[in-house]
This record gives sequence, C-alpha cells and structure tokens, in this order.
Amino acid sequence: MMYLNKNMPFPDVTESTEEGLLAVGGDLSVNRLIEAYSKGIFPWFSQGEPILWWSPDPRFVLFPEKLKVSKSMRQVLRNKNYTITINKDFMSVIKECSLIQRDGQPGTWITDDMIEAYVQLHKMGYAKSVEVWKNDQLVGGLYGVDLNNGVFCGESMFAKESNASKVGFITFIQNTNYKLIDCQVYTQHLESLGAEDISREEFLQHLKSSI
Repeated sequence: MMYLNKNMPFPDVTESTEEGLLAVGGDLSVNRLIEAYSKGIFPWFSQGEPILWWSPDPRFVLFPEKLKVSKSMRQVLRNKNYTITINKDFMSVIKECSLIQRDGQPGTWITDDMIEAYVQLHKMGYAKSVEVWKNDQLVGGLYGVDLNNGVFCGESMFAKESNASKVGFITFIQNTNYKLIDCQVYTQHLESLGAEDISREEFLQHLKSSI
C-alpha cells in the first residue's frame, strides 16, 4: 500500500492489499479521478479519514444482458408511476445519496469534498445522474462515472420510496448501450438484479477493450 503525495501516480493495482486497498492520500482533482477510474481504482473513505483508494479483487459487476427484472418489478415498470431523467439534477442526487442511512455505516462516505469533486466531474461530462420523479418530487436516483469507454462506474443510489432506485437503475441500463456496469463491491440488492463477481484482471480487460 502506497502513501501518495499530490503528484505521485498510482501504483500497479496488483500491489493492493487482500481487502483491495491500494493507496492512501493524494487528492480528488478531476485529473486524479479520471486516472483512477481508467485504471479500475476508486476512492472510498469516511469523514475524518485520509483519502483511501481501492481496487478490489474480485470485482462486482453487472453485464447489461444479464440484468434480472423480477415479475413484480416488471409490473412496477409497466405502471409508469415514475418519470426518469438523466443529468437533470446531479447535485440533488448526490446530496440525497450522502444522506441515506446504510446498515453498518455510522456516517456517510460521500463527504463535502467528494460532492465537490464529483460535481466537477459532472460539469466536465465525466459523471452522470439518473433521477426518479413522482408527482414532480425527486424520490430516487443514482450517480456514477462515465469516461466514455463503454463502462459505467456506479457510485451510489438512494430511494425515498420502495423500488424507486431500482426503477431508475433498470430503466437506465435498458435505455443505454454500456457494455459493463461497475458495481465495485458486493451488495445483495445488486446481486438480485444480476450483478456478479469477476476477477480484477478480467475487469481491467473489459476497461481496456472498451477504450
């Protein structure tokens, strides 16, 4: 595990720990974040911690053609109770994601510095948001990084109503042409939608082949 100063490049991902921690420190500049995601690395740390950079093995991903939509979710989608937009309100989506209480996490990893960094990525066209609206109210959404290489790196999602984030996620996947959705690490929620583990080496090959 390497300690980074502002100008140091990332070490090779094979130098990460068994848990996937690769490096500590550096900054959240746009250039640093673009370099990280292009190499299969992402930041994940809590308030008060230094910046922690991760490249886990295995990697949790979703191949869009393997998306699982349950019978009950198909009914929800057919009912069309929600309106889905892309990049209409990135700031609100990332702020709502930062406020969600998650099991086993005492606070948020989406700090003010993280919000500022990803808003800058969004302004430069490298981050996207998906909004889920009901009666003109934002009830769910997700955001992630898109380096225009065919891979969408999902970061976080939120829902104020049951199924709202699933509706946004499923609709987004079904109406875009990504080759791979990077889910980073295992969650039961995403496994139910078809996400699976692949080796880090295979994931990096997908990144390279999509560029």
